[in-house]
Amino acid sequence: MRPVDYLMTELRDRAPVSEEEWRTAYGLTPERDATFTTLSGEPIRPLYTEDDVPAQAERRIGLPGQYPFTRGVYPSMYRGRLWTMRQFAGFGTAEETNERFRYLLDHGQTGLSTAIDMPSLMGHDSDSPRSLGEVGREGVAVDTVDDMQTLFGGIDLGEVSVSMTINAPAAIMLAYHVVAAERAGVAADRLAGTIQADILKEYIAQKEWCFPIDPAMRLLGDMLE
Repeated sequence: MRPVDYLMTELRDRAPVSEEEWRTAYGLTPERDATFTTLSGEPIRPLYTEDDVPAQAERRIGLPGQYPFTRGVYPSMYRGRLWTMRQFAGFGTAEETNERFRYLLDHGQTGLSTAIDMPSLMGHDSDSPRSLGEVGREGVAVDTVDDMQTLFGGIDLGEVSVSMTINAPAAIMLAYHVVAAERAGVAADRLAGTIQADILKEYIAQKEWCFPIDPAMRLLGDMLE
């Protein structure tokens, strides 16, 4: 029997195992030739115990549904409500995508995820010469607030949360969304969902407009307010 197997058998047969004993066993099983870090580059130690818990941990981590929402935004999280299920959808005209949205909701989808076409993402109207051949191709064309109203016609925006992948023109599209809801009798404080507004990411991914970082962050802050 290998020394490590013998030691592990001995440790398994009696409990509890001390941290010192664990470290002895750990030393007999060399780590792979790799660097263990988080995505942010922070080193990850092989073991964490209660001694690593920061001071005032309960205050810093909080409880589910409570600030700072480290443990989720709802008190019961997924034990109380299943996560929202959305199929990314959007093509052609607002009328065509509205038909698709209604189909998805009728077949069990619990939220909407909206794909916007490239001309709209680039800030061009559908009748712009620069939009030729791209209108409604990889998402729905949304030129005006009337298009947004048509897009969600017959859908209770106070009950269905909406995700929109928009980025650069996010502030304008969000304003369209709010006005469309208000025209349908749904107040802004009843709206729910998410809006993708990562200008730098979308510049890299799809070559959309890129703003300098400081104005981009200011725009996000204004949207939140």
